[in-house]
Amino acid sequence: MPKGSKELTDLRKDEIVAACDKLYATASFGEITIKDIGRETSFTRTSIYNYFATKEEIFLALFAREYTRWGDALEEIGSRDAMTEREFAEAIAHSLEERQTMLKLLSMNLYDMECMSRASELAAFKFSYKRALELVKSALVKFFPYMGESEVTDFVYSFFPFMFGIYPYTHTTEKQTEAMRRAGIVAPRCTVFGMVSGMTEKLLKAAKER
Repeated sequence: MPKGSKELTDLRKDEIVAACDKLYATASFGEITIKDIGRETSFTRTSIYNYFATKEEIFLALFAREYTRWGDALEEIGSRDAMTEREFAEAIAHSLEERQTMLKLLSMNLYDMECMSRASELAAFKFSYKRALELVKSALVKFFPYMGESEVTDFVYSFFPFMFGIYPYTHTTEKQTEAMRRAGIVAPRCTVFGMVSGMTEKLLKAAKER
């Protein structure tokens, strides 16, 4: 790591992550290289290696940023005085509508990012994930007193794995759509809001009926 203040280092890392985010909007994970990211920044490819050991670490930092921003939204939701099941479900759905990049990374590139990143970088990402997990738990406890520890645990370990499938079901390509048509698969038109709000309400209803 180059010498300098933590603030300067963080700014440089942020610039690299922002460049990665920009490229990922129009190119796939496999297509993007460190060289491509360097072209979008003020750094050479060699300089980028002073901050990230692999391309996967850059994406993992982008993923952590997305989780942090989702955590901020969850914190705002949890700060409200009271919420009905429907209000909570819709608030969670809206918060994920704004995190398309997070959902894309979650469903498509998590394994590669985690396997090809150093333990220190992976741990930093896990802190962002843990914060989101804990914020959802605390909101459930606050708004729905009928949920005990086991119900809260069941909710989060159903909801968080469910998030892996949101992006593929809401962002099908023309090729995928045509392939499903040929296979005789009638797929409903899915939206992030519809999938998330529906699943959240179902999980809350199941917890209430226990």
